[in-house]
Formats: sequence, structure tokens, C-alpha cells
Amino acid sequence: MSEQKPTIVLVHGAFAESSSWNGVIAQLQQHDVDAVAVANPLRSLAGDAGYVRDVLASIDGPIILVGHSYAGLVITEAAAGNDAVVGLVYVGAFVPETGQSAFDLSNSAPGSTLGDALVAYPVSSGGNEFAIRPELFHHQFAADVSAEVAALMAATQRPVTQAALSEGLPTERPAWRDIPSWHVFGEKDLNIPVAVHRAGAERAASRGTHEIAGASHAISVSEPAAVAATIAEAAKAYVASLSAAA
Repeated sequence: MSEQKPTIVLVHGAFAESSSWNGVIAQLQQHDVDAVAVANPLRSLAGDAGYVRDVLASIDGPIILVGHSYAGLVITEAAAGNDAVVGLVYVGAFVPETGQSAFDLSNSAPGSTLGDALVAYPVSSGGNEFAIRPELFHHQFAADVSAEVAALMAATQRPVTQAALSEGLPTERPAWRDIPSWHVFGEKDLNIPVAVHRAGAERAASRGTHEIAGASHAISVSEPAAVAATIAEAAKAYVASLSAAA
């Protein structure tokens, strides 16, 4: 693979896990693009971002950092001040300002029905964590995938702590202020209102915004080609910038 091609690092959000990127990775591998999916701990924003930074430090060369849902906050924090990250892709993801939390952003516009679909239970480290009730997962999270796939996703979902969703973005300079970003999200997202996605793309001066008609929050599973195409836009823009600078 050309040294100019960046590595794609994919970070899942709450109620998902690394295999949610399988379809996207398969699309990227068809074009000889290296990609790795990170297992996001979903314990605290600062801790999750620290873990992603450790993964980024293990990769040689430029990186396109991709985040879904809550991981939009994680990649915004992890990429801040990191010269290795040359592009950001927000996939149905939050695009936070300093101090904003997932809870803040999800309530910044009407339309989310996530709260009514959650179950909470205490964790030994203190506080609670949340999961989506299995019987509601298909409708709430992944309405545009088959019932069989949604059942597997519900069974393998990774819960997220209330602390992670409540923690404001720590960095004083969000990564999207310095790193070009691309945005893809579903029109029928029930976790994060589409108005929040649109506002986030505008806030970050998106280089490319793709709103997928009828797509759910689980857009990486239901629309992997659209997600991979958006990632490819980011990668091609970086390679083009090298050619322009040569």
C-alpha cells in the first residue's frame, strides 16, 4: 500500500461494539485500505479518549479517525493536538464543543426517543450504566436492518456508563477546529436527532455532509457502502493535499 494512504481507525459508540464496523471494513479492504476497529471502553470520556490515543500512537503514518454516536466526543478529544490524525469522519456522531456532553447534545433538539428505551443498573465502580432494552433495540437503534441482525446486535451491545454520557468535552480546542471533517448520518436516527447531526456538520465546517434517507442510528451496519464512501472522501482529500503541496 502507498505510504500516502492513511490508516482508517474506527471507534464505535454506546450500545455497539467493534463488529458494527465489519461491513465498512469489508468495503475498505476491497480497495486495499488498512482499517482497524477499536474496542471503546465506554467508561468515561477522558478515559475512553486516552485509550484511543494509545491505539493511535501504535500506528505508523497518517490516520483518518472515525467515530460513531458517542464516539464523536471520543475522537474529538483523542485527536486534539495530534498531528498524525489528518481527517475526521463523524458517523451518526456527536460533534461537541468544549464542555458539551452527550446528554447536552442529545437534548439540544427534539426527536430522540432513546431515554424511554434504556434500562439502568449500578456498577461496582459507582454510578449506573445504561443498555437498550432488548425488546426495543430493533426499533430504537437499528430499524433498517433485519430482525435477526438486530437481535444479535442487541445481545452483543456494550453498555455505557452514565458518567461517560455526562462528562463534558475536556479539551479547550476540539479537534474539528484544526482537522478537516466529513459527516454521514441517517435521516431516521432515533438516538440522536437529525437536527443535531446537521448542526454538528455545520459547526465543524464539514468538507462533505451525507444525510442518508431512511437510515437509522446503526448506519455503519445498514449503510456500510455510504459510510465507506464518506471515509474514502476523507482519505482521497488527504492524498490530494499531498499532491498539491508537492
